[in-house]
Amino acid sequence: MIIRTEPGGGDMGEKLSTEGRPHAKLLEGEWVRTGIEGFDRLLDEGIPSGSNIVVAGGPGCGKTIFCLQTLYNIARDGHDCIYISMEERPERLFSHMLKFNFDIKEIKRDLDQIMVQAGGAGRILIRRIQPIFVARSVEALLEKASGRLAVDIDIVLDLIPQGFNPSVLAMDSISAIETAFSGRLEQYRIYIEQLFRYFEQLRLTTFMITESAEAPKKLSKTGVEEFLADGIIVFYNYQGEVERIRGVEIFKLRGASHARRIAPMTISNSGMRVFSEKYIKLKSAESAVSAIVDDHNLRR
Repeated sequence: MIIRTEPGGGDMGEKLSTEGRPHAKLLEGEWVRTGIEGFDRLLDEGIPSGSNIVVAGGPGCGKTIFCLQTLYNIARDGHDCIYISMEERPERLFSHMLKFNFDIKEIKRDLDQIMVQAGGAGRILIRRIQPIFVARSVEALLEKASGRLAVDIDIVLDLIPQGFNPSVLAMDSISAIETAFSGRLEQYRIYIEQLFRYFEQLRLTTFMITESAEAPKKLSKTGVEEFLADGIIVFYNYQGEVERIRGVEIFKLRGASHARRIAPMTISNSGMRVFSEKYIKLKSAESAVSAIVDDHNLRR
């Protein structure tokens, strides 16, 4: 694995960058930008508004911080967002954001949810939902549809509290939902398909985290998420000669031009940074890092 610099110092030029421009809007009409340093330079205009994006990768590769930092940047820009957790407690996610020095303030706390304000502007609702409840409710709905259940049950797609109208949603993770279905993959497929359609009706831009192998050839067990998603962002955590090297790739994105390479990235106490002008070249699946360009910049 080799990290190289893109010829010319960049892939699409300075005109694509929203970084360093304090008045650049992250939500502009048809496009959404993450505000993460370097990442938006991998995109031409941005992520098409209303897209369902799968965020894939192995444990510890940066999926959660990518979503938290994106939501924070968009909320700081004045837009409400929601982070739905299937595993982590809201208190722990709130603590993560504080550790990354995000300018957030708690404004409300209820059972299984915390509302924070970002930079004195937009709000982020951090909400926890039990995946086993989702699985059992879907099972009950299917029983009802087959005529074997007389009790009326509300559909489990009601994930956003009434009166809260977010622009962007992150869900962490759909892998936890899949596990909760415990072998009933057909029911899981039905739920995920309806979930994607639900988000489309709400015209939400969504980031849906899924756990995968460290260098995945397939991003999910069923493949239904990859088929339905408008975009896929994959995070990598390669074993190098001395330490692991992080990378990110926009695997696919309907309706938008984007770079087609794995860009190196780092995570520090100020959050995620992507080196869009560099790329990781894989010599083989077992290869180690044999060279690093501008090592000082990668590690600072």
